[in-house]
Amino acid sequence: MAELTIWRPFQDLKKEMDRLWQEFFGKSYLPERWEVIEWAPAVDVSETDDEVIVKADLPGVKPEEIEINLVDNVLTIKGEKKREAEEKKENYYRVERYYGSFMRAIQLPSEVDVEKVKAQYKDGVLKVTLPKKPEAKKKLIKVEVEK
Repeated sequence: MAELTIWRPFQDLKKEMDRLWQEFFGKSYLPERWEVIEWAPAVDVSETDDEVIVKADLPGVKPEEIEINLVDNVLTIKGEKKREAEEKKENYYRVERYYGSFMRAIQLPSEVDVEKVKAQYKDGVLKVTLPKKPEAKKKLIKVEVEK
């Protein structure tokens, strides 16, 4: 019987990035805290005339396990998805669901009003609505045609 192993792409990526940075600069580029990050949720970022909207898929994550920060126009979503208690009677043939800590840092396309940011969580999807600052909204300039 083949041994079951869990694929951790971010840890493999960090090891490879560390190797490359050490080869060129003699030091690690990614901080050690990345060792505990096992997965990152998928996100959609969209923009209207008035706001930036970020949606993140976080199935199985409790709302109290989510931390949202906004610093220097970078939205950071962190949290943890806890593993369910394993059933010892089951023989697993495949394990693809991710568990553990996660973090996504998203550079926003426009300056936003920090005081008016709202976050909603429904059916495993986090929606962060970030209203734009008035000066960040697109201004339409009419071109006059001379006759």
